[in-house]
Amino acid sequence: MNRDTFLNVLFPRRCPVCGEITEPAGSLICRACYPRLSPVKSPVCKICGREVLSSAEELCRDCARRRPSFSYGMALFNYNETAKRSMAKIKYGNKREYLDFYGAAMAARFGKAVCRMRADVLVPVPIHPSRRRARGFNQAEVLADEIGRRLGVPVYPNLLVRTKKTAPQKELSAAERLKNLSGAFAFGRPGERWERAGLHLLMEGHLSDRKKPPVVPETVILVDDIYTTGSTMEACARVLLENGVKNVYFLAVCITGGR
Repeated sequence: MNRDTFLNVLFPRRCPVCGEITEPAGSLICRACYPRLSPVKSPVCKICGREVLSSAEELCRDCARRRPSFSYGMALFNYNETAKRSMAKIKYGNKREYLDFYGAAMAARFGKAVCRMRADVLVPVPIHPSRRRARGFNQAEVLADEIGRRLGVPVYPNLLVRTKKTAPQKELSAAERLKNLSGAFAFGRPGERWERAGLHLLMEGHLSDRKKPPVVPETVILVDDIYTTGSTMEACARVLLENGVKNVYFLAVCITGGR
């Protein structure tokens, strides 16, 4: 019995949708549960990747009204009720293991796009330290680590830091969300994570020494769990661009407002 099989016997993997032991055993999601999620399908907005009604619509209403600072981004699933429950279990039910499926799925679907972006690093959207202490992890960082490990892209979790604990965004408009996030993020310590994020990739043979990212990376991919109005991505992108980053993209698990 190999190590993975042994661990699966002791700690059987749970499905991020139904919460039961996955079928078939050892898989990251139940085969029967996957269709309950709603993968984002074309046509999509050319900036945020949200589904639009027709290919004649290049931009969604949000991006047409306020052009974002980031270049463009992509999301894996529409934020339907199934995805909403799964995301809530991760953040408020301590189901960190569910992120293994979402990170692996993002790497599989977006791997070629990440190569085209020629990103130097992945940067998880930070959460406030008090929230991280309460939760025990930052879901965006776990996702970024899984994507980076699978695609050979280093992760800089300290390139952005959360400096302000903001009010809940749920009931705010797009403009109010952006105002709420003003001053919430700051540029961190660019090179600090190389020892942890890049060195293990070198040791595993996923990354050559020549790919060691610069102190201030030129191209960054932000990683987060949910994209709603884009205010959080916009606030993060502005800080990165103001501090010398040239290109900002994003990847998200879910996006709201699909057709």
